[in-house]
Amino acid sequence: MKNMDLQQAVIAGVGESRLGQHSGWSALALQREAALNALADAGLSLKDVDGLLTSPLRVATWAMPCAVVAQGLGLRPRYMATLDVAGATGTSMLHHAAMAIASGQCNTVLCVNGQNLLSHGARAGAVQKMADAGWAHPDYEQPYGPLVPSLYALLAQRHMHEFGTTPEQMAQVAVHMRDHAALNPLAQKKEPLTINDVLSSRPVSSPFHVLDCSIVSDGAAAYVLTRKDHARDLRQTPVHLLGQGYGYSHTYIGDHTDMLRTGAIQSGADAFEMAGLQPKDVDIAQLYDCFTITVIVELEDLGFCPKGEGGRFVQDGHIGLQGSLPVTTHGGLLSAVHPGTAGGMFHVIEGVRQLRGQAAGRQVPDTEVVLVHGNGGIIGLHCTALLGRA
Repeated sequence: MKNMDLQQAVIAGVGESRLGQHSGWSALALQREAALNALADAGLSLKDVDGLLTSPLRVATWAMPCAVVAQGLGLRPRYMATLDVAGATGTSMLHHAAMAIASGQCNTVLCVNGQNLLSHGARAGAVQKMADAGWAHPDYEQPYGPLVPSLYALLAQRHMHEFGTTPEQMAQVAVHMRDHAALNPLAQKKEPLTINDVLSSRPVSSPFHVLDCSIVSDGAAAYVLTRKDHARDLRQTPVHLLGQGYGYSHTYIGDHTDMLRTGAIQSGADAFEMAGLQPKDVDIAQLYDCFTITVIVELEDLGFCPKGEGGRFVQDGHIGLQGSLPVTTHGGLLSAVHPGTAGGMFHVIEGVRQLRGQAAGRQVPDTEVVLVHGNGGIIGLHCTALLGRA
């Protein structure tokens, strides 16, 4: 699909549900709230929607998620699908929705996902559900009972060994995310955080402490894509998908031949080529931050700093709001919100708001290009999107 084809679609509205812990709210109720907020943001209603994209849940056994959501919202879409690219689903949804519109299959696509992951079973239960989801090799890894942090810790240990990356540099990622979350009214965690706080928090899997790991949340996110010619009459300034790309390196971490080189290298290169841009053209990078090491590796593989320099890039203050490349400005999965597969959708929402100039106290001035990156599995699946105002 060529760049001009994808630009027939624009992001017209974004929205989220209440976030944090909300007992009594089902996954479908949270998704409905997010969907209605996104449609209201665009100046649209459910009757305008003729396309639907959603994703599987961890808290409910919906055999047909897109059908359950369509029924729950009262939709009769001409195009619908359930996508699962794990943490890369949020950025992948943008691409699929744009292709559906560019092909003429439909005119307006609602992308929505979320669940009551925290209140359904508390943090420990959510972590166990993710461990049971099949991220470890069923024969060679799963019998030993690794949790997801244990598998990502292998990446962190290798990065430390090869490049001298330090626990303090990883902790600095968490500190920046908390600083950004403190400026986000909807963020779940806003209390001030220091490097010492991270390093003295409960050990999880060496070198990770609990504050190196993403939080668990209830919440849902949604955005609406529509035809560019339709968007002229809507409420918000449209945001364009300038380029996108996918990358894949492995399914199970033990199968990866070089875990320090991820699929982000390919997804980023393809997105930049499609957009006709380079890393130096990006004003903000909304990077998937399931663990602190993930941000460091993504910075390197997306071309923002040389391989092995990610830790020092963070240490030197580049990813803060006043830095040369503000990263994950809403607070991300580490501090703002993480309800499972929908987590990466909030990075898209933040990118849209930054481009509109609607990010209030965390607004980065003169933002014209935002990179949004999603990472799925044990850093094996990647999807990169470049967003712009024109």
